[in-house]
Amino acid sequence: MKRELGIARCGLACCLCSENVECKGCKRDGFLELSWCKDAEWCENRKCVIEKDLNGCYECEPLNCKKGLYADKIKPRAFAEYARRYGLDDLLDHLESNEKAGIVYHREGIIGDYDSFDDIETLIAFIKTGKL
Repeated sequence: MKRELGIARCGLACCLCSENVECKGCKRDGFLELSWCKDAEWCENRKCVIEKDLNGCYECEPLNCKKGLYADKIKPRAFAEYARRYGLDDLLDHLESNEKAGIVYHREGIIGDYDSFDDIETLIAFIKTGKL
């Protein structure tokens, strides 16, 4: 876990991501200038957070949002909702302990143990307990 990368504005776990080794996390470099990030220009959640002058979706209403990644992805919404309820440090602490217990963020490509859920509350409970 690269805890210093933290949680992305959308809620994804930059600290656990293995997709792009060059990535510095979307909160780095002032967040407004992310020339090293291939996704920065199209990321609707990033644009929304900038427009609302928020630190991340977790400061808004991720549970009820359907913008960008939230249109069809449970994981970022659940992670952002978890951070809204319990705080970023608690989310990072649980992700770290889950990783140590063998829970994998990216098992195959960008799909891992947090991706098989179809209910946000069930995924939040999984993050909290590390148990299905």
